[in-house]
Order: sequence, then structure tokens, then C-alpha cells
Amino acid sequence: NLSSHERCAHRRMQIQDTLNVNLSLLGTEPSRIGQAEEKNCEQMFGSVPIPVGYAGPLKATFSSLETSTLHLPLATTEAALVASVNRGCKAVSEGDGIKLTSIYHGISRTIAFKSEKNIDQLINSIKKNEDEWKAVGEATSNHLKILSYDIDTDDNYLFLTLNADTDEAMGMNMITIAAQEIGNRICTDMPSARLITIAGNIDSDKKPSKRTHHKGRGYEVTATCHLTSETCTEILKTTPEAMLEVAEAKLKRGSKIAGAIGSNLHAANIIAALYLATGQDAAHTVEGSLADTTVEQITNHELQITTRLPALLCGVRGGGTELPAQHQCLALLLKPNTSNLKPAQQLAESIGAAVLAGEISLLAAQAAQKLASSHKKMAR
Repeated sequence: NLSSHERCAHRRMQIQDTLNVNLSLLGTEPSRIGQAEEKNCEQMFGSVPIPVGYAGPLKATFSSLETSTLHLPLATTEAALVASVNRGCKAVSEGDGIKLTSIYHGISRTIAFKSEKNIDQLINSIKKNEDEWKAVGEATSNHLKILSYDIDTDDNYLFLTLNADTDEAMGMNMITIAAQEIGNRICTDMPSARLITIAGNIDSDKKPSKRTHHKGRGYEVTATCHLTSETCTEILKTTPEAMLEVAEAKLKRGSKIAGAIGSNLHAANIIAALYLATGQDAAHTVEGSLADTTVEQITNHELQITTRLPALLCGVRGGGTELPAQHQCLALLLKPNTSNLKPAQQLAESIGAAVLAGEISLLAAQAAQKLASSHKKMAR
């Protein structure tokens, strides 16, 4: 039997020979591949390295009121991004750092049914048999607990959105498997109902939606910090007044005209970089981008900047988190472990803190008219 490494090499050679292309730089090392070929990527024939840059240290106080120093592994090919986040870390750490709060909404999945009879009968059946179908779903995993559910209807279609606690995992696989069993059980209880799909789009997985922006999904994190005028001048090379002016034009008016769902500077940049580095599902950057950043002047010499991220979908087990390099980056980001938070919650709050550091630095760069020149210098 061939090893994972050998199977990858065999596929790569087949593609090279058949298509007459050079794929020599996609080779893998056994110590780096982990179980990716068996668990993460079908038909795997190689890997592409993504540079990882360090930003930090970043002073942050978690919702548990524990203060920590964060170290950020940012996987990116965008010049100036790491430098910008690093500057933001320095600016906020000059003061009290970033204050964090979070709410866990759970991972969601929407089951779609079509009823051949009165839709109210199906609604009543779902509510009446709630304990039974919940038990069926929770029996699919020792790590899944259904927290709540929502019902929406459209003509004779019914959408049942499940919200579940999936412990230390992000949980999409878990909730999807549970949704299938729950959908089957509900149709058994109500033969006039037909299961259409266990992914009915109200959960908006990997898609932007007003509902996710409003209600949240996964972890909803709020990050806040104060900046003095001295910090703005000395580190960020601008003024509070200039930053407020950019925020008014860009975050309030520009976003409104565009019809943006989420008004921020570049939250997706930091989320994508941390998701890639730590083995998260990179496509969930879409929901992460629904962030809102607000800038307020609280005294003549001080700004309060807040970012609300309604949907950070992340975990510390499963998916790509077990891959060797990603596992090490995850350990770096979670060091030191807090005693009073679940590791996945600590991860979500750490990502929220990193996003705010990135928002502050880019806001300052635009306020100082340095955005273009910094990219010209670093992306040369």
C-alpha cells in the first residue's frame, strides 16, 4: 500500500505527464502533510505554501476579564497587511488594549420541507414532537446539543433552522448529519411533509445575509478600544479628527450608498489570514466580513473604536485544525490558554481583537493619506 505522501506524488506525476505541465513545486513532505490526504482533500496531488507573518504582541482583555497578550499568525500574500495589523497592535497596546465580549449563537442549519396539506399542521407537529426530534439529532454526536430553533414559512414550504452547540468544533459537519436525521424523523411523524433539503439557505452558510448580520451565527464578538490623541499622532501618524472624518465618509455614507451588509474597513483580510493559518474553513470569511466598525469621539483627546463581528465560525478541533502546521499556528494564537473560556470562544475573541487592530491601522492610513504610498512601498 502506498502512503499518503506517495499517493500525492503519484497523482502529481500522472497530471504532469498527461497534461505536460510542471508541478514540481507542489511536492509535499510527510511531516507536513499530516492526514490531509485521507481527511481533508480528495484527489490530493500537492500543496501550495502560503507565507505566514507575525503581528503583535496585542494586549486584550477577554470576556472572562482575563488580560492576555496575543500573538497573531497571519497567512497572506497581500503585501502591507501584516505590517498594518502589527501597527494596529502597537497602537492599541499603548493603552488598556482591546476589551472583548462574545455571545455563542451556535452553528445553524436550515431544513426545508414542503407540505402537501395545511402548513399549520406541520408547524404544530414540529412543536409537539420537539423533544423527540431533538433527541434524534443529538444522538448523532456526543458533542452536539440543540440550543434553539426557528421556523419560517413561504406558501407551502417550511424552513426549520436549528442552532446547536458543537463543543470545541466549528460544527458544520455535526449539525448537517443531525439535520438529516431530524428531517427524516419529522417526515415520519408527519407523512404529508416532504423533506426537500437539509441546507435551505436561511442559515446562509458561506453566504452574506441580513439575517446573519442581525441575529448572528457561531460566535458574535464585540471588540472595543480607546485611542488617545497622543497614540494617534505618535504611532498612527494622524489625528482623531481625521480618523473621524474618514469613518463618517467611508463607514457611514459610503457603506450606506453601496447597500453594504456590514460596514467595516477590511475585516475579511484579517479573518481570512487567521482562518488559513489556523485551519479554519476559509469560506466562512464571507460571514466574518459582515462586521460593523464604529468610531466615536468620547473626549476632546480620545476615540472609542468598536467592531462587532456577528458571525465568526471557528473551532479548535476537526477540519484543518489537526494539520501539523495549522495546529502549531492555532497553539500560537491560543497561547496562553485562558482558564475561564472554552478554547473555541477564546479563539473567536482573539480573532475579533485582531480584526479591530487591523481596522484601526487602515483607518489611520486612510486618514493620513498613506494607503496608496504604503502599498506602493511594500508591494513593489
